[in-house]
Amino acid sequence: MLFATEFLPIDKIAFLIIVSLVLLGLTTPEEAISGFSSPATITILMLMILSIGLEENGVIDLLTQSIKRLKILPVVLMVPAFMLVSASISSFISTTAVVVIFIKIIAQLSEKYNFSAPKLLMPISFAGILGGSCTLMGTSTNLLVNSVSKKLGAESFTFFEFTLYGLVLLAVGIVFMTIASRWLPNSNNDDLVDDFIDTNFVFTLTLIEGSKWIGKPLSEARFYKNPDIRVLKLIRDDIVNTAPGPNTTLREGDQLVVLSDVKAYASISNVDFRLSEEGNIEKSHKSDEENLKSTAYDYIELLILPGSEFVDKSFSEIKNLLFNVATPLGIQNRLQFKKGLRFNLPKIIKNTNLQAGDKLLLKADKNQINYLYSLDNTIVMRHHEEDYQINPFKRTMSLVALIMVVGLAASNVLTILSSALAGVALLLVTDCINLSKIYKKVNWQIIFLLAGMIPLGIAMHNSGTDTWVSEQLLNLLIDQNHIIVLGVLFAITMLMSGFISNNATAVIITPIAITLAAGLDLPAKPFILAVMFAANFSFFTPMGYQTNTLIYGTGAYRFKHFVIIGGMLSVILLVVGTLLLSTML
Repeated sequence: MLFATEFLPIDKIAFLIIVSLVLLGLTTPEEAISGFSSPATITILMLMILSIGLEENGVIDLLTQSIKRLKILPVVLMVPAFMLVSASISSFISTTAVVVIFIKIIAQLSEKYNFSAPKLLMPISFAGILGGSCTLMGTSTNLLVNSVSKKLGAESFTFFEFTLYGLVLLAVGIVFMTIASRWLPNSNNDDLVDDFIDTNFVFTLTLIEGSKWIGKPLSEARFYKNPDIRVLKLIRDDIVNTAPGPNTTLREGDQLVVLSDVKAYASISNVDFRLSEEGNIEKSHKSDEENLKSTAYDYIELLILPGSEFVDKSFSEIKNLLFNVATPLGIQNRLQFKKGLRFNLPKIIKNTNLQAGDKLLLKADKNQINYLYSLDNTIVMRHHEEDYQINPFKRTMSLVALIMVVGLAASNVLTILSSALAGVALLLVTDCINLSKIYKKVNWQIIFLLAGMIPLGIAMHNSGTDTWVSEQLLNLLIDQNHIIVLGVLFAITMLMSGFISNNATAVIITPIAITLAAGLDLPAKPFILAVMFAANFSFFTPMGYQTNTLIYGTGAYRFKHFVIIGGMLSVILLVVGTLLLSTML
């Protein structure tokens, strides 16, 4: 009831479960805290750290690059294509991290190529969940169910043991969502575009003497092909070209007006160009490694309020005001964005006078950050502490770590826990992750949830609750076909996971499923898999899975879309999943 009503945060509920089990004598104190040392908890923590490393070092971006080339496909083909990519990556990497990146990509592509983002967001979220159900490390629920069932004496699963069943269910999901996408909202994408614009700034890049790009077409610059960076204008000898083409030859003194987010802008600095403090592009004479080591600044997004000393000041004047503190790099003027990106921008950004409501992007000395927070009539909207400059070595090592973890676990050379520990160790030794950042980014709420729910499963077994519930189900379903019993278990689990945490559902139902199979004198694995799949397949509410909550939060959908579309998919997967697993009986 506490989980369903959300009267308390889930991690607080989990902690109170631990205390209650001890005080009521349902477990020993050692059993009550055993969730913190459970292989499932530690494995999930290691995979979280691995996912953070993959995201920070650009591996997930690298894996999703292919999807940006699918913009030319009709929507009916884009849906299955996007779903396949999402499902494939989510089989090995955190589904939530993948969907977050896809939301950004789709927002950009939908605004640029004028298609409806809601036609893709829900299918991608559902595909991520389905893809995660294909491997043992795909979701925390899979690992948790496997750990609980192993502790109760059932045989554990291998890495790809249930992949075939997962792929069949994924195929069903892709076909259904491709057909159902026609009934998803056909919005004008305003909310998503607003979010996209809210993270982007306008920069002026000037090609100076000696640049290796002089005389070459614009298309050869790597940032030109990056969909996160839009070339809005090219200014040459005071003549403005509002639509520079890929074959436009660059000349000394050319000024490019580009729209970019902070992360993509940082990639320009160490890929093809380096933006000098004067606002010009110059050829970088340092290696990528030297540039990374010399980085001693953060990016700051500063909102200008009425009365600020920056109002009506140009970039040059602001640079003087912030001398030895920060360098102005880009501007965001929402009014100009709303009127039209290409035709309402100033010719040269550095000559623009700021107004109240504008946002300024600053490259600030790390030691001067507190000064910016203390400025009157300004607000620090975002403080980008992350190092957005991707180190090719770290990206390669992060990808090697992922392949190593999957390879060792899939080949049964090491357990998934051992391989995950080895993968994180590799990232630490090669300096691909920073533990101080890991402490901030790990979802500790999930860790505490697992630590609280695992001993609850032990208490259910100690007290005989799992046996009692199984007996009631057997009495209720007496003389019923075994397929019906399996289907009822699948349906109960799916229904519960729609309203409480899927991990909590898995811990509660797994002991019941094993006891139920024993009572029917049937193999336990199909019943355990029914719990595993059904706990993941919470499509009919936006609260059932974190990725559903993410896309619901974009404002693209209403609750009814999950109830109708997600509900229909849930029923179809219930039937197909039950029939598939019945072949194991």
